[in-house]
Amino acid sequence: AGSPAFLAFEKAGMDVVGQTAFVLVAGGLGERLGYNGIKIALPVDSVTGKSFMQWYAEYILAFQARACRGGKVIHLAIMTSDDTHAKTVDFLSKNANFGLKDEQLHVMKQEKVPSLVDNSARFALESKDAYSLETKPHGHGDVHSLLYHTGLVQQWKKLGVKYVAFFQDTNALTFRALPAVLGVSVKNHFDYNSLTVPRKAGEAVGGIAKLTRTDGTTMTLNVEYNQLDPLLRATVNEKGDVPDETGNSPFPGNINVLVLELTSYHKTLEATDGLMPEFVNPKYKDKEKEKFTKPTRLECMMQDYPKLLPSGSKVGFTQIDRWLCFSPVKNNVEDAAKKAAAGTPPESASTGEADMYNASAEMLRRAGMNVEYGPKAEPLGIPVTLGPQVHLAPSFATTWFELMKKVKGGSISATSSLVVEGDCNLKNLELDGALVLKPCGKTVVKIDGLRESNKGWELVPLEKGEKAPEEIAMRGYKLVQKWSRTLAYADGKEHTIKQ
Repeated sequence: AGSPAFLAFEKAGMDVVGQTAFVLVAGGLGERLGYNGIKIALPVDSVTGKSFMQWYAEYILAFQARACRGGKVIHLAIMTSDDTHAKTVDFLSKNANFGLKDEQLHVMKQEKVPSLVDNSARFALESKDAYSLETKPHGHGDVHSLLYHTGLVQQWKKLGVKYVAFFQDTNALTFRALPAVLGVSVKNHFDYNSLTVPRKAGEAVGGIAKLTRTDGTTMTLNVEYNQLDPLLRATVNEKGDVPDETGNSPFPGNINVLVLELTSYHKTLEATDGLMPEFVNPKYKDKEKEKFTKPTRLECMMQDYPKLLPSGSKVGFTQIDRWLCFSPVKNNVEDAAKKAAAGTPPESASTGEADMYNASAEMLRRAGMNVEYGPKAEPLGIPVTLGPQVHLAPSFATTWFELMKKVKGGSISATSSLVVEGDCNLKNLELDGALVLKPCGKTVVKIDGLRESNKGWELVPLEKGEKAPEEIAMRGYKLVQKWSRTLAYADGKEHTIKQ
């Protein structure tokens, strides 16, 4: 990340980002996190309170501002489910689509499928109604057929869209890497490209593997973690999924961030109707393995799309450092603490927030700023580094290359909080406290040698038994704002702020 090659891929990606449509897979509620709402309504951090949905919308609008002219827009499709559809539509409506126009935003609902009770595929009936079938979600692989049958892929093709980028609901770091992933697809002429991260052996993340059939033909695709180890033991390595000399599994971790070339995608959907291969993953209650412990479902996965591609298609992956692009929020505090104790990523609300701050801080360090490392803490038994709190909005910089042009020298203390939005330049900023930079529209703020010191903000652990909203309770701490300085202008002028 940040290497000359990375920057070159970023540039190539930004050349086509205005001709890219984005697809958000958002069919899940936050119940697993101890949150009763939809996951895209969760805040990405404490210092701004922005939801995941707002964060994603800001990125798309920032890409649009840099890459589109003549009133053109970047399209976003959101796949919902029965559980999330009404709440998603309401959330978007109450927040004016977070700045997105109705014409560029498309919400499509995934339907459920009947549940099965045994290997004979007999349908399960509702416990309260013997004349109704029990249904369950079909899996996120439905996103492909939905895009086809809603006519979005056909519409995007007519509009000149060249790529479709898929991303998940609670991984806020995704967009830090997407321009480079797009660039890799452009330069390698990939039909299908998946973003991957280094993966620990045995980690509950699918691995990218090249499979060879008995006739010698090959296929590169994701193999689910619960299938990878037995597959390896039965074929090429009796030890299974074990670390290589790097300490990681040799099979890159798939994080379901996908980039597809649209012309190839459209042809494949026309040929297959967008129907993905299905599978069933039951648990049995009898020795003969005929009857299921509880009703199960046929499932399909979006990352199985390479199975639909014709021979000769170009399938690849782009591996990027985990700290820059992957920190999902999906586990409740109890499960996250257990994962931390086992040495695997906790993937909780607190680690997602901490990793957002840390990624932004690290980008500033590599741009030449002296950013101190904050102390480690363990709220609710989950180890995190929560300082300094650095929030770099998409409107400030969408790429590493843009960030490097806007930052020169300076320092940030370990206990500071910095929020940067809009068109700003940071030259020799020395911060020990809390500072918010927020120029609007065409207004520009140039920091030139500013030394700002104040009491700042602090993330304070919740007291035992202290009542707090769900989105705060799942973190185990709250933001206490003691003092800060805010520089917000909206006059369309340039403001230079010196000591």
